[in-house]
Amino acid sequence: MTQLEALKQLSMVVADTGDLEAIRRYQPHDATTNPSLILKAFDLPGHQELIDRTLAEVKGEVSDTEARIEQAVDRLSVAIGSEIARIVPGRVSTEVAARLSFDREASIAKAHQLIDLYERAGIGRDKVLIKLASTWEGIRAAEVLEREGIQCNLTLLFSDAQARACFDAGVYLISPFVGRVTDWYKKDTGKDYAPEDDPGVQFVRGVCRYASDYAYDTVVMGASFRTTGQILALAGCNRLTISPQLLEELAAAQGEVERKISDVGEASERLPAMTEAEFRWGHNQDAMANDKLAEGIRRFDADQVSLEERLAERLS
Repeated sequence: MTQLEALKQLSMVVADTGDLEAIRRYQPHDATTNPSLILKAFDLPGHQELIDRTLAEVKGEVSDTEARIEQAVDRLSVAIGSEIARIVPGRVSTEVAARLSFDREASIAKAHQLIDLYERAGIGRDKVLIKLASTWEGIRAAEVLEREGIQCNLTLLFSDAQARACFDAGVYLISPFVGRVTDWYKKDTGKDYAPEDDPGVQFVRGVCRYASDYAYDTVVMGASFRTTGQILALAGCNRLTISPQLLEELAAAQGEVERKISDVGEASERLPAMTEAEFRWGHNQDAMANDKLAEGIRRFDADQVSLEERLAERLS
């Protein structure tokens, strides 16, 4: 048995890619996308016909240049997401633009637009997760969307305060990051970490433990892995979203996988929901989380801008 096969018996495996061929090859349950992954998928040979068809539709329907670019990004994300949704048995996550991370109302409106595009493509909302940054405004947007039956994936999650606020809001799924957390600590301390001592692994284990201790229904999905060691150290986490490179390494390695995370014990009485002030103070006290959330939003926005520029060239 390969490690990938063994891991699938303990955790739901999710492909962290927009590459349709990789998704077909590794047969994950779900798939996640973001502007960075859509930008990578832009140059894949198998996507060119889809891109041309999508941009032709936008050119024929939208005349304003700025609106045309925004529509092109949304429609391309949904077009790739729709192809993914037809392959995986579960869901595809599609991201609201990072520049809306601090605008609750605009995030809600963009989520509605994306769901409408999916439904026009024949993909029901039960196959889609709307991906939002784990800012206070993003969490509040998710709270509204969840009540409307639009389920969400809260990403760029680096602090206990972010996780708690998402649990309080009844978010369907959260994506606490591993690799980026560890990157920060390695740079700060100059140390290399074994998987069991890895700060990112320890962070996600803590989030899983909190969800279990207080019996929250929110799905915890470990994300942003750098090594297979980090992945295997979180075996048993609800879901793990993994890049094609690391999926290949797991598929090539033989061996059993030991469960590292399990739901045990009786649920404790839940703590009162966090106020905005408590959230901002708790997150502020974690220097790593502050740095990585801000950096993550900037990086996703930079990739969104690059994608917009590439689409503008193709449209012209």
